[in-house]
Amino acid sequence: MNKNKFEELLSTSNLSGDNANYLEQLYDSYLAQLEDGTKDWQTYFESLNSPANNPANSSEKTKEVSHHLIREAFLEIAKKPRYINNSSNASNSLGNADSILSHERKQVSVLRLIQAYRQVGHLMADINPLDSIQAQEKSIDELKLSHYDLSLDDKSSVFSTHGGLGMESGTLSQIEAALKKTYCGSLGAEFMHIANETERQWVQMRLERHHSQLQISNDEKIALLKKVTAAEGLERYLHTKYVGQKRFGLEGGDSLIPMLDTMIYRSGAQGIREIGLGMAHRGRLNVLVNILGKQPKELFQEFEGKLQIELGTGDVKYHQGFSSDIRTEGGDVHLALGFNPSHLEIVCPVVQGSVRARQERRGDKDRNEVLSILIHGDAAFAGQGVVTETFNMSQTRGYKTGGALHVVINNQIGFTTSNPLDSRSSLYCTDVAKMIQAPILHVNGDDPEAVLLAAQIAVDYRMTFHKDIVIDLVCYRRHGHNEADEPAATQPMMYKKIRKHPTTRTLYSQKLINEGILTPEQDKLMVDEYRNHLEAGDAVVPLLDENTSGFVVDWKVYLNHEWTVEWESPITKERLMELGEKLYTIPENMQLQAQVKKVMADRLLMARDEKDVDWGFAENLAYASILDEGHSIRLSGQDCGRGTFSHRQAVLHDQQDGRLHVPLRNIPTKNKLTDFLVIDSLLSEEAVLGFEYGYATAEPRSLVIWEAQFGDFANGAQVVIDQFISSGEHKWGRLCGLVMLLPHGYEGMGPEHSSARLERYLQLCAEHNIQVCVPTNASQIFHLLRRQILRPYRRPLIVMTPKSLLRHKLAVSSLDDLLDDHFRLVIPEIDDLNEADVTRVILCSGKVYYDLLQKRRERKLNNIAIIRIEQLYPFPENVLRAIMDHYNHVEDVIWCQEEPQNQGAWYQSQHHLRSSLKPHQNLRYVGRKASAAAAVGYLAVHIKEQAKLVEEALAQ
Repeated sequence: MNKNKFEELLSTSNLSGDNANYLEQLYDSYLAQLEDGTKDWQTYFESLNSPANNPANSSEKTKEVSHHLIREAFLEIAKKPRYINNSSNASNSLGNADSILSHERKQVSVLRLIQAYRQVGHLMADINPLDSIQAQEKSIDELKLSHYDLSLDDKSSVFSTHGGLGMESGTLSQIEAALKKTYCGSLGAEFMHIANETERQWVQMRLERHHSQLQISNDEKIALLKKVTAAEGLERYLHTKYVGQKRFGLEGGDSLIPMLDTMIYRSGAQGIREIGLGMAHRGRLNVLVNILGKQPKELFQEFEGKLQIELGTGDVKYHQGFSSDIRTEGGDVHLALGFNPSHLEIVCPVVQGSVRARQERRGDKDRNEVLSILIHGDAAFAGQGVVTETFNMSQTRGYKTGGALHVVINNQIGFTTSNPLDSRSSLYCTDVAKMIQAPILHVNGDDPEAVLLAAQIAVDYRMTFHKDIVIDLVCYRRHGHNEADEPAATQPMMYKKIRKHPTTRTLYSQKLINEGILTPEQDKLMVDEYRNHLEAGDAVVPLLDENTSGFVVDWKVYLNHEWTVEWESPITKERLMELGEKLYTIPENMQLQAQVKKVMADRLLMARDEKDVDWGFAENLAYASILDEGHSIRLSGQDCGRGTFSHRQAVLHDQQDGRLHVPLRNIPTKNKLTDFLVIDSLLSEEAVLGFEYGYATAEPRSLVIWEAQFGDFANGAQVVIDQFISSGEHKWGRLCGLVMLLPHGYEGMGPEHSSARLERYLQLCAEHNIQVCVPTNASQIFHLLRRQILRPYRRPLIVMTPKSLLRHKLAVSSLDDLLDDHFRLVIPEIDDLNEADVTRVILCSGKVYYDLLQKRRERKLNNIAIIRIEQLYPFPENVLRAIMDHYNHVEDVIWCQEEPQNQGAWYQSQHHLRSSLKPHQNLRYVGRKASAAAAVGYLAVHIKEQAKLVEEALAQ
């Protein structure tokens, strides 16, 4: 359109107020694609923002056209009278203008149609193997031509795509066909919820470039069929050889194997050197054999009960982990499949923690060398909160791993629950991933080529943007929840379809036969060859003999140590004072909050041996000495930078500009990778503790600590404690040196802020699996933390840390107490009593000791000795017995605790206590009576109870 005709158009009735909505649509289209809009309209819109019309833009021409200017221009047009001219020339001009405007209006409609397919095309996608799109007869109004005033008459008209769909323009018929092929085939994509335009357009381009069709050669199609053959072949072999045995087979989701294979080799080609995998039991045996290269003969021995168990208890075969090394185009890749209990999604944060540890071991700050792949079930992905917690961690500073590849094996059923109205409140099981704006690719599991395309896009997206992406592998479960289960009892209609439905391999092999790529004879030979490999029992995946990367941890140095092992790591007083001086000399230009400033000044006096050492100073000095000796420290938890009770102050905040100062990061270290990381975590216990457990199992050379805001909040992570921390070594042989700091102590703060549930940890104690300690003074926490990392004994450490004792005048130590002394398992009587005069011995643990001590001193009861047990498990019977030898004449022995009788240490430790006493010595309980709640909710009642139990323990 030339300038004269365009100006003529502006003066016609077509641009009267009646067409304001059309103009708005045209302007919105212009904003969406500045470079690809109709040139004349672009010139017109930009002219409205010219210096003449908008002086604010006089300095330089801008394409950011102000919307209010457009609206004002439209209002002026609306005020114009309709142009009426009965001359023939005017009529012809008007006719041409009408035609042009009609096409422009339809152009906008076409662009809206394209955008609608990008938004909701997945609703029409043919992604369900059991229910084709034709059978569902879906009808989405936004995808109908009539919704945009387009009709069959427009099918041959040519429209611009604004550069989308792999073409500049095309007929409406061509555009609609391309849209359906791209967004409504075997791959349905959700990505328009992504706020970042670059990411959104990247996904759009990858899908539209080839209309969601995989571009591979005939040889690659044969290789793909071989992977599907392997997936089906293993399941068929196990199903016939081990009839009725549980294996949680992959049948129906066979495309998972080529998908994982593609992810591993494609990421390896892009520089990934390690991959951490996490998955529950569905398809796990198949992944072990066909991806990680576990020898089939070992798996068969497990089915037959012939495999030699070298662990304490071992675990079922579909919970076992595995590691191996393979060679990819870009280099060798180490694969590590995490061990997993039947709590399904709980492995997700554990694997993420392991991956983070591996990244930091490599110095992989860009997250380009270690990758996590997490495999989920549809019901669990939608139903279990740890999935949401793990997503919430994914981009946070202390927990990010550069993005995970998520694969949902969508069987469309949980155990027996298949109706979406029962299993979730969202359209898709993957909708929870939208919370982090992750792209979601729904793909038909019966189309292996579409599955491979999804895998390629997922890897490339992660490596480009370092964010999570989700593949929803829509498939089915050919058998029941396990192979001994009859699914038709609860899903008769679903399983009628499944029994008639050809396998994924059958469908794909027939497709290749029809395309002339494969012959029936070659097809049968492929099946037979895989079965022969299984019969031979050797690995069906080519593996490397060993990992030569230099980043492998030598676990041998941590094996076969007794809990009584001592360690030698003396530290001089001069060095302690130097470290303390570095910690508490604050930058001169830093303005601290008044109370914090006083704490820092007091601690500088402690470092100079001018003031007794309190808990916070001793803890921080322990960290400083550990860093000084070349070990990294990772400390996380809600508010742990400051400490819930303001004792730690590991992160200082300038009151003027908010800048941070982390004193422990100023400690010089012997290793360039040594670091101190303190993280105020998200408000999560389960996922964060799982992450820290995973980190600690992958990196034994770092002190890894998780602190609960209040000790009893750890009950939100009970699955991690029960299934991993307390039993991981005996089930899977996984050593772990994780430390849990759990504030514990009865201060009258109510049921949820008193007890860390000490009894629960003691219930879990057996076979020296964990350590449970209750340190009561500053030097004890100093030595306990150092002991955990400096000796080679790697077992989880549960510490009942105090609240009021953090500032208790009797819980302090001298600087000399921090020198070469070790953590004391039992602390004997500290006052100068005549042992012969003692008629009663009180055994206790924790804060109640100071209540007893102060009251005894006040009343001058010199006939009562008080002994503190600082380690409750492994219980130091020999140490306690040696101390009690001084009181052989005493018959009255009391166990005194603050906790109710059914809680605390009494029920779980009394057998240890009795075995440490002489036969004539009588052990009795003094403390609160049994209670359903952990503590009372009223301060006055608490004080009364506390006074009563102290009085009873000391009563003459």
